[in-house]
Amino acid sequence: MEMRLPTETQLKAVYKRDLKASFPPAELKPLREMLRELRRGEYRPWCLFDGDEIVGEAFVWAHVPGFCLFDYLCVTPARRNDGLGSALVRMLVEKERGSVLFAESEIPAYARDAAMAERRLGFYRRNGAYQAGYDACVFGVPYHTLFWAERAVDDGEMSAAHAATYRSSMPPLVMKKYIQIPWEPSMGVPDTIPWIG
Repeated sequence: MEMRLPTETQLKAVYKRDLKASFPPAELKPLREMLRELRRGEYRPWCLFDGDEIVGEAFVWAHVPGFCLFDYLCVTPARRNDGLGSALVRMLVEKERGSVLFAESEIPAYARDAAMAERRLGFYRRNGAYQAGYDACVFGVPYHTLFWAERAVDDGEMSAAHAATYRSSMPPLVMKKYIQIPWEPSMGVPDTIPWIG
């Protein structure tokens, strides 16, 4: 198996086949936005190929030099429970070596499915993630911030890169109303809405 970047046609196919089936609207970036960022060199939709077949995806949003947001992890439904999720994380960390790779994982206390959110956090921790000292709320979904890094990372530095990543493609009014980085419960939780770009 090999991790590499897909063609735009392949990206469109896995978006429809895997991501739309696996992520709720509030958590799924529109395909047109991914393609726009890919063309600008700010998005890397890494795919795991088994021969010619794409069996999983690990996408990153790389707007801020030295940082990249682990945007999506997905294994095609036919290949789940084969250990491919862990392989994708390990391979992504290697592909993005030299950058601080950070991710968002739902806070169980606010998740629709608290048990699933706990399992997801456990999965990332087992695969080398550390939890940052700040959380985020994006389109009404509160997240813990996780990261992989080869160097010490200051929470202020990472939260600034985190916010700048969203600011790179969000209108200012959307950023102000729907994206709080850093976030804490005292700020309240806005209604969950679909991704706006």
